[in-house]
Amino acid sequence: MYPRDLKGHGRFPPHANWPGGARLAVQFVINYEEGGEHSVLHGDRHSEAWLTEEPAAPLHNIRNISVETQYEYGTRAGWWRLYRMFTERKLPVTIFGIAKSLERNPEAVAAMKEADYEIASHGLRWIHYAEMPEEQERQHIAEAIRIHEQVTGSRPSGWYTGRMSANTRRLLVEAGGFTYDADSFGDDLPYWTEVDGKDHLVVPYTLDNNDGRYVSPYGYNSPSFSAYLIQAFEFLRREGAERPKMMSIGLHTRLVGRPGRAADLEKFLDHVAAAEDVWVARRIDIANHWIANHPPAARDLK
Repeated sequence: MYPRDLKGHGRFPPHANWPGGARLAVQFVINYEEGGEHSVLHGDRHSEAWLTEEPAAPLHNIRNISVETQYEYGTRAGWWRLYRMFTERKLPVTIFGIAKSLERNPEAVAAMKEADYEIASHGLRWIHYAEMPEEQERQHIAEAIRIHEQVTGSRPSGWYTGRMSANTRRLLVEAGGFTYDADSFGDDLPYWTEVDGKDHLVVPYTLDNNDGRYVSPYGYNSPSFSAYLIQAFEFLRREGAERPKMMSIGLHTRLVGRPGRAADLEKFLDHVAAAEDVWVARRIDIANHWIANHPPAARDLK
């Protein structure tokens, strides 16, 4: 059987029935990855070269101090700037937290918990898993869960690897205990899939409403990130008059946490905060709503 679902919800997607009759569910993710990226300090054979300010090639068997300090900016300054921006506006957030990063930054974890942010797991390390042997990835998932529970006080309900493998979702279902995973970019709504005979919920993520585009060759030039987000937001609100959707926004502490980009992001945050017909929610809240309103048995009843 062909392993991909190219139909999805089809011509007539389900009415999301968001709380309060909202036309759109808006979901902000802050990726917390710093301290878990590729580095010879972490036992890797090369340095990190992904989502950095300048095009970078991995340096083999030596540290890349330029990249290391770019990542350090995220935890030293960017995180706290974003934290203030979101808490001042009382906007809920989901953290995609790399277990090793959370372990190294207890002060940030305490702030996340104080703000009642959802802390979902972003895996053990911010590294490539596509070619990792299955048993090793299984061990990484188990260790990520262990550390996450130890440093946050609870087991993660959500998961996003990002640089996932073909085995990741199956291994997550095997591990059990997850309400959803976000390792998909394939829809504007949550959807159910079947893994080894079990129903499993996917709450898709985004790579276009994502500040990673700032540092890619096909990316934004400030201030067009906020303009793009507002444009997507308003388009989805119009669609939501009949078929409400979900809008994910992906942020990174070391990227949009920089002052010029943070100032641009503020425009979108204020635009969202002023809207009365949207539901701003954590990813776990969207997942729980979908489970309650669109259980897996309803998949064939659209």
